[in-house]
Amino acid sequence: MKPFESFLAPQLEEYLSYRESLGYLIMPAGTYLRAFDRYLKKTGADWDIFQPAFFLEMRAKLRAESRSINGIISAVRGFSQFLVRRGYLTQNPLNDIPPLKENTIVPFVFSPEQVDQLLKTLCGTIRNTRKCFLTDLAIYLAVLLMARCGMRISETIKLLRIHYRRDDVTIYIERTKFGKDRLIPVQRDVAIQIENYLSVRKTLRPHDDNPYLLAGRKNHHLCDSTLRYVFHNAVKKIGLHQPRRIVGDVNLNPPTPHSLRHSFAVNTLNSVRDRELSSQNALPILAAYLGHRDYKCTSVYLRVSDAIGRKDLVDFSLWQKRKE
Repeated sequence: MKPFESFLAPQLEEYLSYRESLGYLIMPAGTYLRAFDRYLKKTGADWDIFQPAFFLEMRAKLRAESRSINGIISAVRGFSQFLVRRGYLTQNPLNDIPPLKENTIVPFVFSPEQVDQLLKTLCGTIRNTRKCFLTDLAIYLAVLLMARCGMRISETIKLLRIHYRRDDVTIYIERTKFGKDRLIPVQRDVAIQIENYLSVRKTLRPHDDNPYLLAGRKNHHLCDSTLRYVFHNAVKKIGLHQPRRIVGDVNLNPPTPHSLRHSFAVNTLNSVRDRELSSQNALPILAAYLGHRDYKCTSVYLRVSDAIGRKDLVDFSLWQKRKE
């Protein structure tokens, strides 16, 4: 990872090491603090910056969406509090700086039929050559895991072979976005695909010691950028590609790999509702399956599942804004 370069580089490294020692993940705080570091370097700042006026000006000059700017301000606030505890500062200048108002995010949601179409298209792109077959099959399996198990792309590519438990047909997901571990059951058709992949891998690479379930080159995991590239090409092939749009203060996101996780959650809640069961009662179970810190984070999918289409959700979001 690229080192910090501003006058605060030693303190920023110390702070991230401190957070890591407490069990926190480096990201996303590390990303936000690097944006802060770049701003400090660009402006030639020194220790005199620790005044509220400097951070209000920084907030106004940052070229990013409100959501990202709020993330940076929040990360710098935590870092400044660390400096106070270490004796570098006497008070935290960001304590009274409020967050910017954020746009409502409307994710792209694949219907069950569109998910099937995407997987079928990806299956058709698998090249039947010894050099490419295993990698293409791993990419297909990664998308299958995101679509059928609601996994994040980072969780998928970082799975180890030992994380797939053949005996009880489960997958162990270690240290997720919120530092949580979870054990999830796997659908039978997904387990069959995993077994097929492992069988092919054993045949093509009999002396393979790569620890990752979805093998990349040498002993590395499947490449994130390669997976995204193939995914977006498949989305274009089935005619679902669309640019990101902003309607009022609502962001309409384009389809991304993470959309498969959103789609899994929404389609699961719709399936529960179709069986005339309580989607509210299903939230805690779905939250545990997805690895959310609190099932209230999962409840946002109820609003998405209530909308027939994205237009309905946009109309509802704009109505909510006006009501507030």
